[in-house]
Amino acid sequence: MATLIGPEGTVFVGLDIGSTKVCMLVGHLDLENRLRVIGVGIVPSTGMRKGGVVNLEALSKAISLAKDKAERTSGFEITSALVSLSGNQIESMNSRGMAGVTGRTIGYDDVARALDAARSVAIPFNRELVHVVPRGFVVDGQDGIRSAIGMYGYRLEVETHIVTANQTSLRNLEKAVEAAEIDIDGFVLSSLAAGELVLSETEREMGVVVCDIGGGTCDIAVYIEGASWHTAAIPVGGDHMTSDIAQGLHLPLETAESIKIQHGTCRPMMGSHDQLVTMKPFGQGSKVQVRVAELAGILEPRVEEIFSLVRQEIKRSGYDALLPAGLVVTGGASQMHGLDLVAADVLQLPVRTAQPDNLRGLVDKLSDPSCSTGVGLLHWGRLQEEDVILDHRSMAWPRFDLGRAAGLLRRLLPG
Repeated sequence: MATLIGPEGTVFVGLDIGSTKVCMLVGHLDLENRLRVIGVGIVPSTGMRKGGVVNLEALSKAISLAKDKAERTSGFEITSALVSLSGNQIESMNSRGMAGVTGRTIGYDDVARALDAARSVAIPFNRELVHVVPRGFVVDGQDGIRSAIGMYGYRLEVETHIVTANQTSLRNLEKAVEAAEIDIDGFVLSSLAAGELVLSETEREMGVVVCDIGGGTCDIAVYIEGASWHTAAIPVGGDHMTSDIAQGLHLPLETAESIKIQHGTCRPMMGSHDQLVTMKPFGQGSKVQVRVAELAGILEPRVEEIFSLVRQEIKRSGYDALLPAGLVVTGGASQMHGLDLVAADVLQLPVRTAQPDNLRGLVDKLSDPSCSTGVGLLHWGRLQEEDVILDHRSMAWPRFDLGRAAGLLRRLLPG
C-alpha cells in the first residue's frame, strides 16, 4: 500500500534489508506515470545473516541510518514501508482450492472463495503466510484457464503457490524495523520483488528463473505461464566469495570485499590472466601482487557451487524442462565479470544479468543490480496502490479479507 501523500501524489517506500546492505528508497509516479526515485538511503548492514536477524539492536540502527538518508534526500518523513524478505526462513508449496459456483456463472466472489480455500492448507504452527500466488484455474475439470470470470460451470478450482516464513524470524525482523519507528505495510519475498522489476512479460510467459544473489543467500523464483510456480532460498551468496578470497589470500575481510568488487572475476578476459592486483595481506609490512588468474581460481569454484545448487533446486521443483527463457540473474554479486558465463555452463540455459532501468530521478545511485529488490519494492507498492497486486504473478495476501478480495478481483480480472 502507499505510505505517504505529498505534492507529488502518492509516495511509495521500499526497505530492502540484506546481509550486506540496507537500502531504503522513496519514489512516486511522475506525470507520465513512470516511477521517479526521489529518496535513497543505502548503508552497510549489521546484525543480519542469511536473511535472519542475529543482532536486533545493530540492525535497527542500520535501518535508522538508511531511513535518515532517505528522508534527507526525499524531503519526506518516512512512517511506513514495504519490507523485503529472504533467506532460509522461507518455504513454499503449491496448493489447490475449490468452491462451488453460485448461479452457474463464475463471479468474483466465487474466485475469492476458491482462493480462500487454497490458503486454508495446513501450515505448521511456527510458520506464517506471506504470499498466495494464483497460478491458474480449473472449471469442471478443464484446466489451463487464466481467467475464469464469466465462464459457465459448477465447480471452480484455483491452483496457487504459497510462500510462508518462519514466525520467529519474521517477528524479530518486525521488531528491528519497528524499533526504527517504521510501520510495516507488508513483507515481499525478495526474488518476487526483483522479478517484478527485471523480468519481461515474455520471459514470465515462456518460463524463466530469476536469481537474486545477495550477500548471505541466493533467492530464486521460477515463473511459468506468467506466474511464480516455485520459490526457494539457497544459503550461499556474495559473502562466501569474499570469505574465500580472504582465506585464500590471507586478507582482512574488508580488503577481500574491496578486491572482489574492484577486480573480482571468475572468467578472466583474454589477455588479462597475467594482470596484477595489488593488496596487503596479514602479517606483512609491504603490499604484494596477485595475478588475476589466481583470483579467478579462487572465485570460479564458489560460483560453480552456487549455480550447481540453483540447478539442483530447479530440478527439485520439477520444472527444469519448462524454462526456455533461461535464467535472469541480479543482485550485488551478479556484477562479477564472467559470472553469467559460468552460470550458462552449469545450467545449460540462456543467462542474462539484469539491473534497474527505465527509472527517473536519483538513478545514478541505483544503476547496479544490487538495487533491483529495492526498486522492485517500489513497483510492488505501486501495484498495491492500484489494487492490481492480486494479479496472476504477484499477490501479497497475508491478511485475507474475503469481501475486499472480491472487490479487488472485480477491478483486476477481465469479464
